[in-house]
Amino acid sequence: MHPELEQLLVLQDRDQKIRQIQTEIETVPLRRTSLEAQLAASASAVDALKHKARQVEVDRKKLELDVGTRTESITRFKTQQYQTRKNDEFQALGHEIERYENEIRKIEDEELELMVQLDKIKADLAEEEKKAAAVNDSVARQTADLDEKSRALQSRLEELTRERAELAGKIDEDLLGLFERLFKSKGDAAIVAIEHGVCTGCHMKVTSATAAQARAGKEIVSCENCGRILYEL
Repeated sequence: MHPELEQLLVLQDRDQKIRQIQTEIETVPLRRTSLEAQLAASASAVDALKHKARQVEVDRKKLELDVGTRTESITRFKTQQYQTRKNDEFQALGHEIERYENEIRKIEDEELELMVQLDKIKADLAEEEKKAAAVNDSVARQTADLDEKSRALQSRLEELTRERAELAGKIDEDLLGLFERLFKSKGDAAIVAIEHGVCTGCHMKVTSATAAQARAGKEIVSCENCGRILYEL
């Protein structure tokens, strides 16, 4: 194998690892966003139940006030009954008292329904808060793991980048430029093997002359189909 080709293969290995690590590093913010979304959804569910509980309590208090208002009216009407001497006025007041008593019974039924509803909401809230606590713990652990992984990836990236710079400095500039253009454009590998007369980069058959040149290892040979640099073991 051509000596500079061996160096390029090592360089390609570093570049592939660098690209892989860079891809992993790019996913870190997305994972953080996902974890933050989990926290936000959990907190939102708890807040929604708290708001619902407060609203039911407000509605129940309003019903209590309505009962109180009607009770006061009944008391007032009964006092007026005792004071009136007119039979038709007495009966009219009695009808009002009866109407308010019916309304009170209806309101008390509604209030009871709200109390049952509130008990259910409080039970759901307790369960949701328990889930939220578990989510918080899980997200905290995952965030810590993510921070540690991020630091390790960054450290490894810096190490590989240094190695890559040292290797690149030993390669002919023109050849290095060709390699870098190919690596950038092909997205996978700039240097590939020939297997059974086929370029493993584009999976097209190369000419016998090209295969023979690659096998000889005396010069840099490129695939006539995809342009990748070739070698044959």
